Amino acid sequence: MTKLDQKVQVLSILPHVLVVDDDQRICELLSKFLTENDFVVMHANDASQARKMLEHFEFDVLVVDVMMPGETGLELITSIRKYMDIPVLLLTALGEAEDRIAGLEVGADDYLAKPFEPRELVLRLNAILRRTSKVQIIPASFKVGRWHFDSEQEEFVDGENVIRLTSVEANLIRALASRSGEVMSREELAESCGVDAGERTIDVQVTRLRRKIEENTRAPRYLQTVRGKGYLLRIEEI
Repeated sequence: MTKLDQKVQVLSILPHVLVVDDDQRICELLSKFLTENDFVVMHANDASQARKMLEHFEFDVLVVDVMMPGETGLELITSIRKYMDIPVLLLTALGEAEDRIAGLEVGADDYLAKPFEPRELVLRLNAILRRTSKVQIIPASFKVGRWHFDSEQEEFVDGENVIRLTSVEANLIRALASRSGEVMSREELAESCGVDAGERTIDVQVTRLRRKIEENTRAPRYLQTVRGKGYLLRIEEI
């Protein structure tokens, strides 16, 4: 698998967000911050451009400003709700309670008043995605036992000790970490990792991972089997 294939595979399991705001500076700032926090981001400067992008790309959530020239954010939400059930976070002016209420009435899932802390936006988007979709929300930094997962290098690190992972193993860890403590079926894991859905494919990858991170593979503490259902991973977010 080439580096490009690996990158595409990683991007496919990250949440995709479309930012709709006529303020180019805000679009660029939010795009930069959300990208740094494991979102795949595109932006549109008005409702018309947003609608065209929705026709050609799939998104997991929208961030929409209320006050835009021409068609407002509320009008955009009202129109897309007729044919698309996609989560929406509304950006409103500080103190504009009427806009927030109207936004919730037309189908927005949450709102955030300007100015806001970018970190709060990330937390609210993650909360929306947990409620409304099955998109994988991968912790920014986590440990499995004594091993810290380095997503960029696709390896586990403990001081000077390094465990290198294959791209499939790294994607398997990402998928399991996105639902830490929850059981994921072999079919779900195969789809997330972009591999054959045959039962043995995932079983083999799990066995390989256990040999790398578990002290006792016969009694695993972190990567566990749930008979008849699948696998779960126990992580510690940092």
